[in-house]
Amino acid sequence: MLKTLQMIPARAAVAALALLALAAASAGSARAVEVQKVVSDSGITAWLVEDHSNPILSVKLAFRGGAALDPEDKPGLANLVSATIDEGAGEMTSQEFQQALSQKAIKLSFGVGSDAFYGSLKTLTEHRDRAFELLELALTEPRFDAEPVQRIKSQIQVSLARQSQDPRSVANRTLDKLMFPDHPYGQPIDGTQASLRRITRQDLHDFVETRFARDRLMVGVVGDITPEQLKPLLDQAFADLPRTTGDVPQVADVQPKGAGETVVVQKNVPQSWVVFGHGGIARDDPDYYAASLVNYILGGGSFASRLFEEVREQRGLAYSVYTYLKPLDHSSVMGGGLGTGNAGVGKALEVVRREWRRMAKNGPTQQELADAKTYMTGSFPLRLSSTSNIASILVAMQQENLGMDYMNERRQLIESVTLDQAKRVAGELLSADELAVVVVGQPKGVEPTREAPQIGDGAS
Repeated sequence: MLKTLQMIPARAAVAALALLALAAASAGSARAVEVQKVVSDSGITAWLVEDHSNPILSVKLAFRGGAALDPEDKPGLANLVSATIDEGAGEMTSQEFQQALSQKAIKLSFGVGSDAFYGSLKTLTEHRDRAFELLELALTEPRFDAEPVQRIKSQIQVSLARQSQDPRSVANRTLDKLMFPDHPYGQPIDGTQASLRRITRQDLHDFVETRFARDRLMVGVVGDITPEQLKPLLDQAFADLPRTTGDVPQVADVQPKGAGETVVVQKNVPQSWVVFGHGGIARDDPDYYAASLVNYILGGGSFASRLFEEVREQRGLAYSVYTYLKPLDHSSVMGGGLGTGNAGVGKALEVVRREWRRMAKNGPTQQELADAKTYMTGSFPLRLSSTSNIASILVAMQQENLGMDYMNERRQLIESVTLDQAKRVAGELLSADELAVVVVGQPKGVEPTREAPQIGDGAS
């Protein structure tokens, strides 16, 4: 086999080895995953996968409504809450709370996306009671004391200043603003220097009181626990949350803007970063799996993608090139990016648009579709390698309304995509003329069509 691979192009050899490894992994991980719905005495619902092979318990949770609900003048609020909510709770200061976690080897963390606020808990079985007590304290009695809040703010501000000098970060934030100029999706999740200064301690407390409610809660649990053992722990952590948050602002549905626009942000760097995108496809669209396969073939498959072959391997125009599908609760994006020397930007974009059009016109080949299916079905079992990963998938399944049997049905959903369907979806999804493009650097061969939107430069 190795001798055979040495005689074919590097891209094909890498892809072949990857497909062989994934097929083997898939065959070794083909057992069905049993998901149980657990409802506590007070009505808290969690999805559970039992795994008694190790004395470990992983919990993932999410509240619907993320950074997109931040006040217009205070982007970064949800992110700041996620970074400070475990910095002291109840009677415990920040240091005492962190010590309580470390003494029992409990891992607790929080994060935020555009559409949800996330939590993660991991503990040994013997310490699960204490772990759920500390989780409950963080969710219901966070302190937000001045010292830790200011410390975390300062860390975020340093990060923002660093991002303002990073071409890739500037490009991504500019593209968000270009595509969603008057919508929360255009606001930076981690905020700006100015918005962070406007966020008060009361804002943090108000966030917790108005965003954390049982009707917005999704919980995934994986590990060494039975349904009957889990029920009282769910009540311990979540029963004291309000049943509903009442008047929560609504995020409007929106179509990405900026179609056909090109923006250049001048920055004195030897290599430019380029990002691009247009409208995508909703997660609940019947054609989503076909679109995912098309994306993989076009640029989502890294070494196995058309863009990698045409832009990097054949022409050496980029050191990195990729595409992605990004379904959001209220919009969707089909996008991508590449990094290249300033002199090659115009030519690289020309090749990207050409491949975008070729895929839209002709779709994938039968072999490309078969290889993409092998990868997407074979790689998924690798994501089931830890209790934390499975718990995250359980929450995502709830968030995206996929159903409890999704993990066992996913393979068939992908395998059922036909070549005709993939070609049709490629034609409907991809439009090179509608790509909004942002270039950060000193690019050659690129003519901007408008000025760059203001995103906050990390020092405003």
